[in-house]
Amino acid sequence: MPRIKTFDENEVLVKAMNLFWKQGYSATSVQDLVSHLGINRASLYDTFGDKEQLFKKSFALYRKSTMEGLIHFFGNHPNIKHGFSTLFDNAIQESIQDKDAKGCFVVNTITERIPNDESLIKVIEENKRDFENLFYDYLKKGKDEGQLKTEQNLKSLSSLLFMLFNGIKVVSKINPQKQELKNTIDIALTLIY
Repeated sequence: MPRIKTFDENEVLVKAMNLFWKQGYSATSVQDLVSHLGINRASLYDTFGDKEQLFKKSFALYRKSTMEGLIHFFGNHPNIKHGFSTLFDNAIQESIQDKDAKGCFVVNTITERIPNDESLIKVIEENKRDFENLFYDYLKKGKDEGQLKTEQNLKSLSSLLFMLFNGIKVVSKINPQKQELKNTIDIALTLIY
């Protein structure tokens, strides 16, 4: 008779994602996962595979939920200037309020596992491309609608905004100074106006 799972896989995956995000891959042991997730080793392996597979599933969940959140955010902010300003204000506020100073799971993974983990390089490149394309589409919409007067190359601006968005998460781990971050973003956003 097969065993019946007594846990919600998605809920457990979210918990695993948060643990990897906070501690990193190397600092998270299988015992940490078992203790944090509240499931036994057999259930962990049967449901998610080994630690590496669970990490990659957690990482995919983070990327998916972040991308969906950004698409939803842009969809609810038709004014491009206000949208980017709010996006960066939110990123600053979230970073400052993050007591664990987790930063960004993607950035943390890059610094911990790249260039030594070739299996993640394509995923990281895809993540960068997806975000830059989303920023580009949002900028282009603003340009096409006459909201933006910039003559800057929109692809280059998209890349810059992506770097700034991730940079907030890195700098905030060191010394999160809200006004300093805000001033930097305000200067950068003058490029799109």
